[in-house]
Amino acid sequence: MKVVNIFEIVMKNFFYAAFAIIITIVNTNAQTTNNKVNTSQWEGKKVAFLGDSMTEKWDPENKMYWEYLTDWLQIEPFVYGVNGDQWSGIYNQAKKLRAERGVDIDAIIIFAGTNDYNANLPLGKFFDEKLAETNHNGKIVLRKYRTLIENDTTFCGRINKVISYLKTNFPDQQIIIMTPIHRGYAKFGDKNIQPEESFANDLGFFINGYVNTLKEASSLWSVPIFDLFADSGLYPMKESQIKYFKNEKTDMLHIGSLGNFRLAKTIQFQLLSLPSTFVIDK
Repeated sequence: MKVVNIFEIVMKNFFYAAFAIIITIVNTNAQTTNNKVNTSQWEGKKVAFLGDSMTEKWDPENKMYWEYLTDWLQIEPFVYGVNGDQWSGIYNQAKKLRAERGVDIDAIIIFAGTNDYNANLPLGKFFDEKLAETNHNGKIVLRKYRTLIENDTTFCGRINKVISYLKTNFPDQQIIIMTPIHRGYAKFGDKNIQPEESFANDLGFFINGYVNTLKEASSLWSVPIFDLFADSGLYPMKESQIKYFKNEKTDMLHIGSLGNFRLAKTIQFQLLSLPSTFVIDK
């Protein structure tokens, strides 16, 4: 009579379980082959894209980042980007979105800020502070009190104005800010020549200042941020990066189809880490 070896049975079952896990991982990786995620929380979701020339499809031969995302995540895009728009223009885009779709949208993604830098917009501040009375543990005390600044004359004021409008009019939607990418040299005409980012603007601010302001706004408003300045890998000051941009001699500011592909890959996997909607039973 054969004696059953318990140890052998345990090890054999362990081996089969490990093998099953490996096969599952391989199959999962295969699902993302060719960049498409077969199913995710973003499939079928309606996503609005607000922004500037990095979002508007002004060149029909250039495949945009949101077009790649549409293919890979099977979203339904609604594109409001306008060439040259600053954050003051984002406010108008947000109002247009509300007028056209009401709240029939799942997520709103904002990709802007580089034109505010180029237009020499002051950074400003997010709050005004003053002393005000309040009740603390039954005693009236005098403390610093802050109120949001909403205006079009500073970068902080514009961001506050836009996010305040979105939070009020789209309270159940996912709202995401994306920072500008790095800026290379561009010449769009004799009177429209933009130095690369090693130069500050007329106010002495570098593009980093505007990027960091957006990151601070993300925290203040509890809005997720995709730091494309840091994470996209797009760096036009290096010759090895030329292939990602529109034109080596005249436009290292805008990205071409290959650059949009790389940008979209970065955005894709960050989107997969976030909820696509906060509407119950949707």
